[in-house]
This record gives sequence, structure tokens and C-alpha cells, in this order.
Amino acid sequence: MAGELKIGMIGLDTSHAPAFTRLLNDPGQEYHVPGGKVTVAYPGGSPDFKLSASRVDGYTCELRDQFGVKIVESPEAVAEQCDAILLESVDGRVHLEQFGRVAPFGKPVFIDKPLALSSRDAQAIIDLADEYAVPLMSCSALRYAGGLTAVLEQTGKGNIIGADCYGPMPLEPLQPGLFWYGIHVAEMLFAILGPGCLRVMSVSNEDHELVTGVWADGRVGTIRGNRKGNQTFGALIHRETGTDFADVYSDPKPYYASLLEKVMTMFTTGKPPVDLRETRELIRFLEAANESRATGKTVEL
Repeated sequence: MAGELKIGMIGLDTSHAPAFTRLLNDPGQEYHVPGGKVTVAYPGGSPDFKLSASRVDGYTCELRDQFGVKIVESPEAVAEQCDAILLESVDGRVHLEQFGRVAPFGKPVFIDKPLALSSRDAQAIIDLADEYAVPLMSCSALRYAGGLTAVLEQTGKGNIIGADCYGPMPLEPLQPGLFWYGIHVAEMLFAILGPGCLRVMSVSNEDHELVTGVWADGRVGTIRGNRKGNQTFGALIHRETGTDFADVYSDPKPYYASLLEKVMTMFTTGKPPVDLRETRELIRFLEAANESRATGKTVEL
């Protein structure tokens, strides 16, 4: 694609909708991401999900009135009038249906986290992307937090042998178990260890979650979620000769700006930086963690 891309947005019910639009459309922003502008959007919204329904009108007005974004009546209308799509709907339940409506247009798509709320839906989305040759990417912005990226680039202590990641983990009844906020911590874990998890075991109570994953090569990684006390994200990365702390707040650049740079590269090259097989495994990881927290048993991926 040559020149500045016309970017369409589907789902104006998350803070990412105005945040991404501001970074793309306003060259005066400190972390402006060049290469395209949000020009058309479909508000969407889930009436039964308060965190969606309560925000969609405000964000729709903001994009229309502050940034001149054209508001249309359907996902298809977005796809018809753009070069690439940001599918931002905060409710993971609608991602498969919405992606299914735009996939036939063949435009590159970023689906904000989580890709889906089950491995079945995740595979259905991937199958659609394959069928229509759609370049597709989905991940949490925490994967590209500057503090995490910087530590991963340091190799002086040898190979990575394990990792422990943590973050806040509120629960939402309509977004099953760990899918609502666990996706962020799981993204950090997979950014560190990569794919290849075989089984998971979860321990949970009212205030805390702990998920342990065992990888095929014997490495062990954990994610800890807190609903009480510490509400920050971070990670310990264990290498052969030492352990490093990844402070995701050490870089002033917002995670979502770093993510958006990766998305724009995918839009222009058609090459997603995260393999969809890894994304599907990550969804299955969270699904298996939910199964384990319900049964108390180890669950195979």
C-alpha cells in the first residue's frame, strides 16, 4: 500500500478507540504514529455489557467531533471505505461475528485483545483469515511495553529458563475468568517464553490468581493476578546466570503507542509480527487456566 492509509475502526466502546485515533490523526502528539489516519468507524457496542454500553456514545462523539471521523452503520460500510481495520470492540464475544462480516473484503485487520473468548472461536477467526487471505494480528499492548522489550534484548545472562509475570486481574462475568485482564499478563509470559506450553494448573481465591504453565522444553512460567494489594504489571525473567526485573513502567512511551507501531507495520507489509498459532495457543492457555481454576486439576493444552 502506498501513501497514507485510510484506517477504519470497528467498536468505539474502549479507551483504545480515542487513544489510537489521537496517535494516528494528530501529528502533534508526542508519540504520533505516522502512516495512516482513522477516517471511518462503526460504533458497535454491547447493550448487556455495562463497560461497553456506557462508553460507546461518548467515544463516538469524540471521534466524530474532534477528529472528523465518518460514523457509519455497519462493519461492512467500514471495510468498504478503508485500507485497513482496527477491530477494537471491548467485548471479546463479538469478535468472531464482526470479523466474519469484514474478512471477505480482504483488508488487513488488527483485533484488540483478546482475539476470542474460546479456542474454538479463535480457530474460527483464523480459518476465516486463511480463507480470505487476510493479514491478521491480535495481542495486548503489554507484549510491547518498552521496559519488557529492553530486558528481553539483554542476553548477557544466557538463555531464558523461566518467567514469573504479574498484574491486576479483575473479573467480569460476561468475559469468562481470566480473559478480561489475564490476557495482559499472559501476553507478557508468551512474549518471554514463546509458544510451546503443554499444561497449566491454577490456584485462585477471592483476591488472587496463580497460573503455572509447563513448556515442552521443561521451562516453567507463571502468571499472578491480584484483585487486592499490588495493582501494577511486571515480570521476572530468569536466565541461566541470573534474573532480571522487567519494569514495564520504566519507559515513558505508552504501551499502546508501541503496539500501534507494530500494527501499522503489519498494515503496510501484510506480515503480522505475532504468529496466529501462538495467539491461538495463548487463548487456549487462558481457557485451560479457567478450566483448572474451576476443577483444581492440571489441564492439558
